[in-house]
Amino acid sequence: MSTSSPAKLYESVLITGGAGMLANALGQVLGERKIRYYSLSRADFNITDTLSVVNVFSEYKPTLVLNCAAYTKVDLAEKEKDAAFEINGYAPGIVAQAAKDHGTAMVHFSTDYVFDGTVSRPLLPNDPVGPTSVYGLSKLAGEEMIQKFAPDRWLILRTAWLYGRGGPCFPQTMVNAARAGKPLKVVADQVGSPTYTVDLARATFDLLDHGGQGVFHVANAGQTNWRDFTVAILDQFGCPKEVGSLTSADWKTMRPDSADRPAYSVFDLSPVERLLNRPMPTWQDALARYRAAVESAGSF
Repeated sequence: MSTSSPAKLYESVLITGGAGMLANALGQVLGERKIRYYSLSRADFNITDTLSVVNVFSEYKPTLVLNCAAYTKVDLAEKEKDAAFEINGYAPGIVAQAAKDHGTAMVHFSTDYVFDGTVSRPLLPNDPVGPTSVYGLSKLAGEEMIQKFAPDRWLILRTAWLYGRGGPCFPQTMVNAARAGKPLKVVADQVGSPTYTVDLARATFDLLDHGGQGVFHVANAGQTNWRDFTVAILDQFGCPKEVGSLTSADWKTMRPDSADRPAYSVFDLSPVERLLNRPMPTWQDALARYRAAVESAGSF
């Protein structure tokens, strides 16, 4: 089955991890494009089960699979290593093999956690990786499995600090905490780029439309730290509140079982912006649109 033309590519779109916020955003953008799709949650489609994957591919005959299924409990992964590697590391290889067998294009979503955070300039896709957490190691293993089985067309999109409607996320947590009157102290020495799921989803399909292949870094433009991001979130949602600062070391003292997080994981977006022929929206603009979407829907 050829997926060389856009029409062929979108004949049968399958989203895994259908209960999550990224799947929600991908479905929204496909709906805007008037493209029919199938979104399967883990209850419908267990990507760690080879027979389940074979059966789903046989039933839906996808021309494009968007793999959003993931183990995302970053801190818990330190204790649940086997579960993290099964879902993030090995399962993408099962899906990639099925995609290769069926001539299906594959998009897989990865993370800034594959880097160790010691490089102090925006990161390019070909920069050396070096995850320091179980979560990061498991996601890197998934990237390697996809490249090992290599469907005819594949994209690995690394993103960072992802948030959006349709699932628990950092802005939702901070707004709820502020509205509940809880004191807020947030880490201020980790720098990255908050990324709105809808902007990642739009970039995903634009990359496919423009012939994207391989590994790309996709995030909203600009950078901030978690503490300043929190201040911006609370300002947007009309609940400004004093936000104290913590260091990563402070957090580790408070939560000794927590995973190490990259101190710096800003992406160099020039490769993706060149291919898209447009800039990625800034994180500030994205946050304002997220707030508008939440208010329009009446809920997170």
